[in-house]
Amino acid sequence: MTDSMATRAANNDGVITAAVLVIGDEILSGRTKDKNIGYIANFLTDVGIDLKEVRIVPDEEPEIIAAVNALRSRYTYLFTTGGIGPTHDDITAECVAKAFGVALEHHPHAVELMRERIAQTGGVMNEARMRMTRVPKGATLVLNKISAAPGFRIGNVIVMAGIPSVMRAMLDYVAPQLKTGAKMLSETIRADCREGDIGTELGAIAKKHADVVIGSYPFVDEKNLANTNVVIRSRDALKLAAAKDAVEGMLVRVKAELAKA
Repeated sequence: MTDSMATRAANNDGVITAAVLVIGDEILSGRTKDKNIGYIANFLTDVGIDLKEVRIVPDEEPEIIAAVNALRSRYTYLFTTGGIGPTHDDITAECVAKAFGVALEHHPHAVELMRERIAQTGGVMNEARMRMTRVPKGATLVLNKISAAPGFRIGNVIVMAGIPSVMRAMLDYVAPQLKTGAKMLSETIRADCREGDIGTELGAIAKKHADVVIGSYPFVDEKNLANTNVVIRSRDALKLAAAKDAVEGMLVRVKAELAKA
């Protein structure tokens, strides 16, 4: 499947979609706690891109290549984090190049950026630092204001650092280049009921308003009582309002019945 075919397949319903691929043994072992997934999810929601899937894979070539090819063919965009540093286990660039079937090469501008950084901070342009200037042939750089080492973009795959501050700078850099869709609208209604009190009725409303996403999220409130937030999401303001009215009306009825009981 070509990249243009993948984009059309992922975007054939008019909704811009994305996946996140987190790469690194340190995440899977628990030594490092991921701080990027939630940030990327919020960022994409705010610009009108639906995050549909998140995967975490180890620093193993077959796993990375398989995940890259699966996700890039399924969604409009694939964002990866991790594995583009200077050490032997930073193999994301190699794996993405192999996934696309292209050579891996030192990017002249990346080399220039690294040399400028070393001139400012001191050090030697050694083999380890040169590793961070390699990108798949045909890729464009994803720059950041935090470090000299860039990420890169090839096709619909955007490869970013795992360090949260650097990843965020790279995401800011690439944001103007992204296709975006209509933003998802959301309403949150505090039920003041337990989830079990409204589960059946909420299911009936969800069935009637099938083109609106309705979810229930239990929590313990300030009185240490079981409570529930009902979250309604839609890109259509009128459909959102209709579903909200239905939920609010249902809550009035349920709470009246509970009071009688």
